[in-house]
Amino acid sequence: MNNRLRNFVVNELLLSSSSSEDEDENLDIRGPLVLRPRMRNFVQDVVDEYSNEEFREHFRMYRGTFNFILNLIENEIATEEDATGRHTCSAKNQLLIAIWRFGTPDSYRSICSRFNVGKATAIRIVRRVTNALLNISNQIITWPTNDERENIIRAFTALGFPGTVGCIDGSYVKISEPKQNPRSYINRKGFAALILQGVCDHQLKFLHATAGEVGSCHDARVLRNSEIWQYMIGMPGNNRFPENSHLVGDKAYPLMPHLMTPYRDNGHLTEAQRHYNFCLSSVRSCIERAFCLLKKRFRCLKFLDVKDIVWGTRYIIACTVLHNICIMQNDNLELRVEDFEENEDDNAVVDMGLHHLRIMGRNKRDDLCNELFLV
Repeated sequence: MNNRLRNFVVNELLLSSSSSEDEDENLDIRGPLVLRPRMRNFVQDVVDEYSNEEFREHFRMYRGTFNFILNLIENEIATEEDATGRHTCSAKNQLLIAIWRFGTPDSYRSICSRFNVGKATAIRIVRRVTNALLNISNQIITWPTNDERENIIRAFTALGFPGTVGCIDGSYVKISEPKQNPRSYINRKGFAALILQGVCDHQLKFLHATAGEVGSCHDARVLRNSEIWQYMIGMPGNNRFPENSHLVGDKAYPLMPHLMTPYRDNGHLTEAQRHYNFCLSSVRSCIERAFCLLKKRFRCLKFLDVKDIVWGTRYIIACTVLHNICIMQNDNLELRVEDFEENEDDNAVVDMGLHHLRIMGRNKRDDLCNELFLV
């Protein structure tokens, strides 16, 4: 065993910790430089030697996808020597650190030892990369153009549900219990969480994403507080559903002309209504798969160990940006049965008002039900 490999193995054993730690510290206070035992030249000696598959195993994407992202944000995250004369990380190393943080359950202690940086530096790097990703989010997470919408509708029609622009749902991102108003973050499953609401297409790419609502908030209320609601009610200038198109959602959402939901099974559904529910459920599984793929690739979203809710929200959206870029680059992961989370629909009904829209939605659903049954 050569010296480089021996040193790597020893360091792997020393920093194999994934202990919980958050980012609560004053990043503006810089103390004297303290040299600590860390892995030297991990990127040059190890990462740069990875095969494409090995790189993907560790960084959750192929090297080509990584380089594509680096090209998008390199100018924004590049730094010069700081005021104290300390050398700073290259843009490449910064992106490696951030993606490692998003893609693994490693603690900052482990990351610092591996990439030879201090904890405050590592946190600043992750935040800098996060902000850079948020700055390009409006280029990566986009509502479909007319041509794109037609392609999406054709794809969903082939899957069994015509007129569909996308699928909508919410997903819990488990977090550390915040110090302020902790009970409001406890969801119906009993843990503290932030809610990510997403709309995806047939390729599992997010067309819209919003995060930050507390775990106790109902899916319908999250919708009402989001930009998507303005699309739904047809505010002037927000004609995102031309030609009577719509999203599909589960029974937690209100039935509207641009949001198709299942019939509630009261034990007396007709055969046509059961068939409609089956078709809708088959298509709606796209958003469940999108969330599963997102959390499989960026495992920090299985438990986001931060107490700063603002930064927690930013990390979630940054991961959705990376998720979309991976799909755009045809960099896909295989989903297995064990990757899927238990998903229980919220049976509570929230009155969202707008009675006329409910009537219009009910009439449209009945027409669509009959159309599907006759096919």
